[in-house]
Amino acid sequence: MCETELRERPAGPESSTAGHGLRRWVPWQGPATRVDITLIGAILGVVAFGLALRPVTPFLLADDPVLLGFLTGDLVAIGAGAAFARIGEAPLWLVVAAGAVGMVKFDWLTWWAGRQWGAGIIRMFTAGEQARRLADRATRWKPWVVRLAVVVAVLPGVPTPVVYAVAGWTRMRLTTFLLLDLAGAALMTGLVAGLGYGLGQHAVDAVLLVDRYASVVSLSMITLALLVPVLRRWLRRTTR
Repeated sequence: MCETELRERPAGPESSTAGHGLRRWVPWQGPATRVDITLIGAILGVVAFGLALRPVTPFLLADDPVLLGFLTGDLVAIGAGAAFARIGEAPLWLVVAAGAVGMVKFDWLTWWAGRQWGAGIIRMFTAGEQARRLADRATRWKPWVVRLAVVVAVLPGVPTPVVYAVAGWTRMRLTTFLLLDLAGAALMTGLVAGLGYGLGQHAVDAVLLVDRYASVVSLSMITLALLVPVLRRWLRRTTR
């Protein structure tokens, strides 16, 4: 069983028909509290931060992959930073440390979301009834299973946000979560950095090739970001 009894906040008496419709898009029950607004604002801020970095990502990848690894926790940036370390452009320990911190620096928000909203945030993270049942079963895992899941959550194919939210929902302590999260990130970062360090100059040459076409890549990403919503609206109109 979980460390404490799991409960969802009951809907307040002020709920209305419009509120029930809105509930599909928000993780809390009943009227939003100041904590709800602060937390959802922080999560949206992280999303906006990631989107704002996209146009400059190709430039940072070629000029300062260690900084990019810290800002995004991106595995490609970590591998590129390790390749630069191989030719003496950066210390390898800094590449691993920056990448690991970059991977985990905002994960506490997902833990907090799970602690604050429980099943509400799980429903937003999962798609399909099977995924929801899996998330519901996860809340009944033994504590050591949840801890192990946090460590391996960085692996490809693992629903990372769901695991972190379950950790918060099952009342895992924040310090425990952060230590386990950092351990998993350090293992993944070390593995990727080792591969990048082994490739050395070959990986650096590939990164410099990206730098040569960085402007084209950035403009293409910006164009796609602007066109995709327009195309979606156009498709909806034509299919009506």
